[in-house]
Amino acid sequence: MTLPETIPLVGLSWDDLLFLVLAATMLGSGLLVVVMRDIIRCGLAMIVCFGALAGIYVLVGAPLIAGAQVLVYIGAISVLILFAIMLTQTKAGPQRLVFQTQARPAAVAAVVLALVLAVTVTATDWGASPARLWTVTSELAKVLFADYVLAFEVVSVLLLAAVIGGVFLAKRERGRSD
Repeated sequence: MTLPETIPLVGLSWDDLLFLVLAATMLGSGLLVVVMRDIIRCGLAMIVCFGALAGIYVLVGAPLIAGAQVLVYIGAISVLILFAIMLTQTKAGPQRLVFQTQARPAAVAAVVLALVLAVTVTATDWGASPARLWTVTSELAKVLFADYVLAFEVVSVLLLAAVIGGVFLAKRERGRSD
């Protein structure tokens, strides 16, 4: 049995529905990152947000960028942030967060940003998007893993040094102030 090209009751294509689900997941988890008080849960919501963004990259035909999103942001940055939080601080946030004291200016800035984005999106001539980005992706892969292998390895060593530094700071005795 073959699925119809569009969803019968809604009239959207399956790709559009998947995009809407991934975009809603990304926006919802991004909002949770900002409003939750438990910093560990904020980090986990950030991982969900990055995963939804990787899904959107796959949907638009950029699998290498989606893989880099998963490896770099979910696999390295998010885990590094969570380890640093768990090793150096308490889990609960302060009683009153900084952004809660600046709610009115933040609301005004959010409305202005939403208006600017709406004007930009409606004024842009999107045209026909390319079906797949395979040539661009393969060229990017060749450049990244052929010409910039040393830079790639240096970044991995820097991340390793950051993890070791976080462990060192967490294990340091509280009475000493070196």
